[in-house]
Parts: sequence; C-alpha cells; structure tokens
Amino acid sequence: MKFALVHEWLTPKATGGSELVVREILKHIDADLYALIDFESTNPDSYLFNRPIVSTFLQHFPGSRNGVQKYLPLLPIAIEQLDLRGYDVILSSSHAVAKGVITSPQQLHVCYCHTPMRYAWDLTFDYLASSKAGRGFPGILTRYLLHQMRQWDVLSANRVDYFVANSQHTARRIWRCYRREAEVIYPPVNIERFAFVPQKEDFYLTVSRLVSYKQVSLIVQAFNQLGRSLVVIGTGPELKLLRQIAKPNVQVLGPQPDRVVEEYMSKAKAFVYAACEDFGMALVEAQACGTPAIAYGAGGALETVRDIRQHPEAGTGLFFAVQRPEALIEAVETFEASSGSFNPEIARLNAAQFAPDIFKNRYLAFLERCYQEFYSAKSLPKI
Repeated sequence: MKFALVHEWLTPKATGGSELVVREILKHIDADLYALIDFESTNPDSYLFNRPIVSTFLQHFPGSRNGVQKYLPLLPIAIEQLDLRGYDVILSSSHAVAKGVITSPQQLHVCYCHTPMRYAWDLTFDYLASSKAGRGFPGILTRYLLHQMRQWDVLSANRVDYFVANSQHTARRIWRCYRREAEVIYPPVNIERFAFVPQKEDFYLTVSRLVSYKQVSLIVQAFNQLGRSLVVIGTGPELKLLRQIAKPNVQVLGPQPDRVVEEYMSKAKAFVYAACEDFGMALVEAQACGTPAIAYGAGGALETVRDIRQHPEAGTGLFFAVQRPEALIEAVETFEASSGSFNPEIARLNAAQFAPDIFKNRYLAFLERCYQEFYSAKSLPKI
C-alpha cells in the first residue's frame, strides 16, 4: 500500500495542533508528504529537515512563507494540481483546502478535519469587519470570493470518503457545512512534555496566538479591572495593542521558547482561555501540569475541561458563559472562592485521555475499518 499525506502549509511559524497531528501520523505511517508550500524541509530545526516534500506553484510566490492565505483565491486551484495518482490511500490533514485534492474512485481518501474553513464559514463576518477588504467596493468583491469559496468547500467535501473530526464540536460543524458524518478522534497532546507541579504560584496565565478571535484583549481588559497578576505569552497582530492597554499587573511577554511556556504553565494558579476553539490544545496542556482552567464555555473546551460546579469531586476548571470582561471577572472571583477544591492530580488524569498513544490506536484502528469497508464495497457486484 502506498500512502500520501496532504497538509495545507509547512512553515516554521505553523506549529499548531494540526501540525502535531501530521507529525504523529508520520510516526506510524510511511507516507509521502504534500503541501501547498514547504519551508520545513530546509529548516535544520525541523523534524522534516531534508525530507522530500512536494509543494505547489504557490511555493514561489512573494511572501508565501509568511502567509499563503493572502493568495486565498488560488488555494483551491493549487491544491487540485497535486498529482496523487500513484497512491492507494490519501490521508489529508485539513483546516482549509487540503481535503480538496483530486482522487480516483480506486483511491481511499480519509480526511482528518481540524475545522471547516473558518474564514469562509463561522468567521466570515469577523473577517469582513476587521479587514479593509471587507468595506466599500473591495468588500463586495471579498463577499463574492467568500461565496465562491463556500461553494468549492462543499463540493470538495464530496471528494472525501471518510471524515475524522478533532472534537464533537468540529463534527457538528462538518455536518452543518457538508452534511457528512465524522468519526471523533481527539488530537494527540504531548502530556509528558509538561511537568506536573501541584504547588502553584499567585499568577494567572494565557498562551495564545494574538489574533482577534482568540479574545486575548478580553482577558487583558478583565484583569485590568481585577488587578490580579496575569502573564500573556504569544505573538501576533494584536501584540502591540495588548502592550498598550495592559496595566502594570498584566505582563505581556510576547513569544517565548517552549521551556519558558512550560515553566509558566506548570506554576500558574490557573490557565485562562476566552476563545471558542475547535479543540483547544492549550487547555489540555495546562491540565497536564495540574493547572486548572478558566475557559469560555463553548466549542472544544466543553469536551476537555470539567466544570467544578457540575463535577465537585472531579472538576478541572470552570466556564464563563459569554465573551465579555464582566463574565470572566465573575468566573475568576468564583475560582478564587473555590480554588482549594481543585485537585491537581485529577487535572493530570483528565489530560491523560488525550495522550499520543490513544490517538495512535484510535486513528490506526479507524483507518483499518475504512480500508476494509472501502475495498469490500469495491468488490461487490454491480446492480
């Protein structure tokens, strides 16, 4: 059997949960790797250094290394140029267009979907409101482009034989957008990377890409009013803004190496998260350290954090209901009043259910089922 694995982009800045899924799949399946762009095979610090990776014409476009999304209208065309005729099984890791590769009826295509394309679906109006391209005459063209992207996105979903979702939340979004069922297999979280530290210090922490939908500014505003110590780690377009609005009790450290993130994560009183995520890997990483989570109660967080108000004996955090500073302030005050009720060992045990071995076993077992079903169906007599 020959396997191909298709992902959107491989760059030093792309280090999120989808890239960790790609890395874990490659540990267990000997697959040739394809992507829209590749700047990792030439990166000496990458596990993909010197690995043959097939990319598309976007590889040579100006500025693609720092964000191929600027060429959004060309992404569907580019992904369809990948020639995968020599493979028996196509695996795609998709949060935008990777699932849109062209395959034949004889090829099995299994897509691990991290999310349907956010800017074409859930975040359309956020994108339009925050971009100059969303206003005036350019706004009309942008809306038309996003309309076309949604049509292509639904069409390309029909090229997938089996979907895997990274959470129940994502599975529901796949059904809403594509009307396709998806098997839920949670992504692998490197639990062993994070030290379990039961004794905590008196500060709160958030680690995130500093982009608008992550709602880090909401967290900073809430802690400005609370006056409690908050540490913000991450980089992105909002870094400068956050540093401008942060009061002295809020430290905006910017990007930090992994060892610094791990140290802060293990010592924080609680980890704060205000985004609606498809899964939310950082929430699991915090719990692996024995650190409770205060999270917006929506999306994947509902599957990874147990609210102590509903689980008094096994709570690993608590939720706030709306993305507003006053809701987070109330949640932090509730946490302060009940902080002695949290058991760090329970948080660590909860995180353990997302360990890489569990992902490996479930993913490989699902591939085997798909393979047996797909090829047995091919051999059935035609009616």
